[in-house]
Amino acid sequence: MRTDDFDYELPPHLIAQEPCAARDRSRLLLLRRSTNALEHHIFRDLPDLLNRGDLLVLNDTRVVPARLLGRRARTGGAWEGLFLRTTTEGVWELLCQTRGQLQAGEQIEIEPGPLRLELLEKTTAGRWLGRPDSAESAVRLLERHGRVPLPPYIRKGMAGDADRQRYQTVYAQQPGAVAAPTAGLHFTPEVFHKLADRGIAKTFVTLHVGLGTFRPIQAANVAEHQMHGEWGEVPAAAVEAIERCRERGGRVVAVGTTAVRVLETVAATGPIRPWSGETNLYIYPPYPFRVVAALITNFHLPRSSLLLLVSAFAGVEPIRRAYKTAIEEHYRFYSYGDAMLIV
Repeated sequence: MRTDDFDYELPPHLIAQEPCAARDRSRLLLLRRSTNALEHHIFRDLPDLLNRGDLLVLNDTRVVPARLLGRRARTGGAWEGLFLRTTTEGVWELLCQTRGQLQAGEQIEIEPGPLRLELLEKTTAGRWLGRPDSAESAVRLLERHGRVPLPPYIRKGMAGDADRQRYQTVYAQQPGAVAAPTAGLHFTPEVFHKLADRGIAKTFVTLHVGLGTFRPIQAANVAEHQMHGEWGEVPAAAVEAIERCRERGGRVVAVGTTAVRVLETVAATGPIRPWSGETNLYIYPPYPFRVVAALITNFHLPRSSLLLLVSAFAGVEPIRRAYKTAIEEHYRFYSYGDAMLIV
C-alpha cells in the first residue's frame, strides 16, 4: 500500500487556528461502519450516539509547556528548543533551532530567566542532550520557563495565553506530552455528566504524545515507515473497567488514536492486563483490532500515521469518503478542529 493513497488536498482556511468557543460545540461527523452512512452532529450529542454499557477510554496525559526560547551565551544569537523528554540520568533531550552551528559545551540562557542549559552532545537522531543548571524537576522548570508547544499549522506555533488552558483536556493529569491528545479536547464536565446519566462509563490510560505524531510518512510504501516510540500505561483500574464492559456486552470506545495505540499494544501480546512502558506500535491497513470497538478522533494530517490508523479501523474508502464530505461541509481540521465518531 502506497503512502500516496493517504494524501488529500485541504483548503488552508479549514485548518482551525482557534478552538471552538465552547469545547462541546465542535461539530461531530458520525461514520457507521456497518452501512458506511455519515451523519452530522454536534459533539454534545455524543451521549445520545453511544449505547448504555459502553466504556470510554481516555488518555489522561498532560501537555507540558515544552517550547523554549533563549539566547546563545557565546554569541547572543536567538535559540529555540523543544523539550522532548528527560533521560534516566536527568538530562533533557531537545530539538534545537538557531542560526549557525551549535557546539557541545555551549550555554543557552533561557527566557525568561534565570535558567541556563548546557548542551552536552548531539545524538545520531539529530537531537541535543542538555543539562539545566537547576535541580528542580523538568515539569516545574517548564511550567515556569516554557511555552505551549502548538503545532506549526496553528499560528505558526505561536501560542497565546488562552492556549495554556485550551490546548489541554479538562481531565489531563499525567505531565509528559509535547502534543495534546486532541480528540479529548471536546469533552466538558457537562458531557461527562450526561454520559454518566446514560449509563456510559469512563476510565483512563496514559500515552505521552510525542513529536512524531505530526510528522508525515516519508517512505513510499507505508510498511516501510518506522514508528516513533512513546511511553504509555494501562493501570489496573482500566483493565477492570474493560473487563466489566465486556461482561455487560458494552463497547470499548477509544477517545483518540493515542488511546487506541496503548490499548492495542497490550492486547497484541495476549489478554488485556496492567502494563507500562514504551510502545512503537504502528497500525495501518489491514489491522486486527482486539480491544477497541468504536473510536472518537479528530481529522488528521495527510500521509500521517494517524490517518492510516483510522483508515485501518474504518476502512480506507469509507475514511476517504468521510474526509471528502467533511471538506465539502466545511468541517474544521486538525488539533483545534472538529471530531469524528466511528462506530
